[in-house]
Amino acid sequence: MRKLLPALEGLDRAYLVGGAVRDLLLGGASVDLDVAVEGDAVAVAEELARRLGGGAKVHDRFGTATVKTRDLTVDLASTRSETYERPGALPDVAPAGLEEDLGRRDFTINAMAVALTGAQAGELRDPHGGEADLEARTVRVLHDASFVDDPTRLLRAVRYEARLAFSIDRHTEALARAGAEGLAAVSGARVRDELLDLLAEDEAPAAVERMRALGIAAALHPSIRADGNLITASQLGSMETGADRVLCALAALASDGATDLIERLGLGAAERDRVLRAAERGRSLAHELRAPRRPSELHELLSPEPPEALALALAFGAPAEAVLSFVAGIRDARLDINGDDLRAEGVPESPAIGEALAQTLRRKLDGEIFTREEQLRTAVAIARKAS
Repeated sequence: MRKLLPALEGLDRAYLVGGAVRDLLLGGASVDLDVAVEGDAVAVAEELARRLGGGAKVHDRFGTATVKTRDLTVDLASTRSETYERPGALPDVAPAGLEEDLGRRDFTINAMAVALTGAQAGELRDPHGGEADLEARTVRVLHDASFVDDPTRLLRAVRYEARLAFSIDRHTEALARAGAEGLAAVSGARVRDELLDLLAEDEAPAAVERMRALGIAAALHPSIRADGNLITASQLGSMETGADRVLCALAALASDGATDLIERLGLGAAERDRVLRAAERGRSLAHELRAPRRPSELHELLSPEPPEALALALAFGAPAEAVLSFVAGIRDARLDINGDDLRAEGVPESPAIGEALAQTLRRKLDGEIFTREEQLRTAVAIARKAS
């Protein structure tokens, strides 16, 4: 603010809005700085970037811009109103004053502003009782059609409730239960963004339980597994296996037959494949790993699996010793020889070379051979026999 406030002097009226105000009143730091401008936010952003010696990335279509300097990032948007052509649709926006801008927001605790310019600088604008709801530790919508206009607010409500250790107020909860089915009308990409944000929270298990209790989980998919304990176990498993904790949690949600939900979300191909594989294989891997296996057998079983599948297998009760031994050493085991070494010994080029190396690696993993010379001798013998 020591940098931002002087740079805003003489420009259109600007207000700190949204989560930054909420977090400021709660006594914490905010990751995002959002500034609402009563006027031309793009022009303000370009001048602000010039004054601060930074750059402005402009989104003319939305009347927004992001100013970045070496140590400061600020998002600016012109104050506006929003109307919805149909439930779940993206809003149609029009220029409006600050009061209308605050009235279009999701919850009262996010519908406050602090003036940054002019004689009112430092003044809190709170037309919807957000400060009182902060003190009461309550998540409350601004109007009864809030979840109808934007059903993704359902996911945001349980996310804020869990993150802040607040409670959704009784009327808002009733609206959430009644409006959960509206999620079916929302694009997969918008559901994805909100759901992944929810699963990234430290309190994701509690948020998932609330999704189930409010009917939000079933509205996303009738077979979703909204089990907070499984989410917790998958998070722990991700720490042990190096998996992505958010993708692990998503795979846990889909593990009872909700894999078509993953397809709907429009993840990138690599992430989608990892989640689907984990959702489909986590439980069966846990069962298969309960039988004793030699290191080479663990390598054969687990090498094709992404880390998320291993984490979910742990969540479903796979023996930790087997999975962790694979992660700690077996997964990255390599021979000290390769195909060139076998060809140098006179082994002709053929598929036998690859099979000989694979068999030799299995013997190394099982402690039957150790040195490079033993590996080479074994691989050459296997390849020549196969030829």
